[in-house]
Amino acid sequence: MPIEPLTLQGRFVLLRPLARGDVPALRALAAGPRGTFEWALVPAPEQVERYVESALAQMGRRAAVVFAICLPSGEVVGCTRLFDLQRWEWPEGKDPRPGQDVLDAAEIGYTWLAERAQRTAVNTEAKLLLLRHAFGTWRCFRVTLKTDERNARSRRAIERLGAHLDGILRSFQPAVEGRPRNTAYYTILDHEWPQIERRLQAKLG
Repeated sequence: MPIEPLTLQGRFVLLRPLARGDVPALRALAAGPRGTFEWALVPAPEQVERYVESALAQMGRRAAVVFAICLPSGEVVGCTRLFDLQRWEWPEGKDPRPGQDVLDAAEIGYTWLAERAQRTAVNTEAKLLLLRHAFGTWRCFRVTLKTDERNARSRRAIERLGAHLDGILRSFQPAVEGRPRNTAYYTILDHEWPQIERRLQAKLG
């Protein structure tokens, strides 16, 4: 499966490959307002350059596809990525798609948006484009989204997509305050995607 930089274009949002030139714009966004970032792993302004370099390194290893979230004008309002790209080890002779250039699972995450872009068509369409790529192009069986158990805002946004709460994974990964966090783990499956896609398209009008 070729994991390469790509651009996804919608009516309300442009997802293009993140670049080092985006550091000043992301630094300005990280400077605030930060009221909605309480439980999210959003870098402080002085950490943005290192954050971008880490994201680009992940892309270089073909472990993720990393995007700047932009308005149609080109203005950067956030970033996101597709990562944890999986091709499962099926029992011998049981792979339903042997030799095909597909993925079995992926995750959407590392998403943060300027407060003014949250709960708008920008976020809805960004998720629509990412999910459409995962299910339509990569032909994933599953897409994961997860967040801090305490992040009510993020959990509501994920649930509005139509994702299923699989459970709460205890002490699953680092929290923003430097201790293990419980993670709310959501999934969308391939057979659920057509209905969710129609719902998202209807929301976008």
